[in-house]
Amino acid sequence: MSFLSYTIPLKRVFLALALASVATGAFPQSWPTRPLTVIVPFPAGGGTDLVIRAIQSLLQKELGQPIIIDNRSGAGGTIGSAMVAKAAPDGYTMGVATTSTHAVSVSVFRQVPYDPTKDFEYVGFIGTSPYVLAVHPSLKAPDIKTLIATLRKNPRQYSFGSVGAGTVSQLMGEKFKEVAGVPLVHVPYRGAAPAYADLVGGQVQILFDNPLGLSPFIRSGQLVAVAATASNALLPGIPTFAQQGVPNFDQTLWYGIAFPKGTPKAIVNKFNSALNKVLSDRAVAADLASKGINANPASPETMRAAVVKDIAYWGKIATSVGAKVD
Repeated sequence: MSFLSYTIPLKRVFLALALASVATGAFPQSWPTRPLTVIVPFPAGGGTDLVIRAIQSLLQKELGQPIIIDNRSGAGGTIGSAMVAKAAPDGYTMGVATTSTHAVSVSVFRQVPYDPTKDFEYVGFIGTSPYVLAVHPSLKAPDIKTLIATLRKNPRQYSFGSVGAGTVSQLMGEKFKEVAGVPLVHVPYRGAAPAYADLVGGQVQILFDNPLGLSPFIRSGQLVAVAATASNALLPGIPTFAQQGVPNFDQTLWYGIAFPKGTPKAIVNKFNSALNKVLSDRAVAADLASKGINANPASPETMRAAVVKDIAYWGKIATSVGAKVD
């Protein structure tokens, strides 16, 4: 028998051994042995980017490997999220999943290049954040009542921006447009940073986003915070919508970690343990709170259940406001 005749059987043996090592947990136990990549589906400088960077160094310490943050923005976060879904399920590529990318997207985009319920292994939450309604100072609107009155005087003069078409930022703006009863024009951006720039510059006048990204502009007086969906430590002086007589504006945004489908459960569980250990640290929780984020350690099962629940919740809102993106 020739040497070549042994080659194919040997390759099959090696493949079988490799698969067996994954099945028995030998491979996951040694993980990670090289740097990890976290895909952030929004630009650097936005709220999603800042959240993962807040825990990056401590996660690196827990896992014993560098964590590389790769910002891949566009299409309301679906481009970066699709990259995660299509990555090799070897535990070395993951992404930051948000309410927008994994609960809202399927209701507002006509075509989403992934299925949030089938294409990911969910690790757990990082935290949750309220939404803040910020406006350009030229509106001279310190509260909801004044803002709505101003908008109604010149109903076609104003527009609202969002951090991306099909995001919660857009849906909140669409919902507010209904409440205010004015035909605000929606202007979508490729992430928070460019949206903030145009809001500060007055190209758009209204924006819903998390307090983490907006706070520097609010504190500097470049923007005015009119209301929040819930109280938060970062901007404690902002009254909620409920406190100003506007009901059903209490939605929050969650951030979590997701691997591609098929990533070994042992890897998912190991990352979950490291993540929850970091989030349970009082100093980390305090740091996140100072950024407007409530640390939220959770199990993979809890995050998956939240994704399923929120797909239904935001789907109803998207339908009611007629939000659809081609």
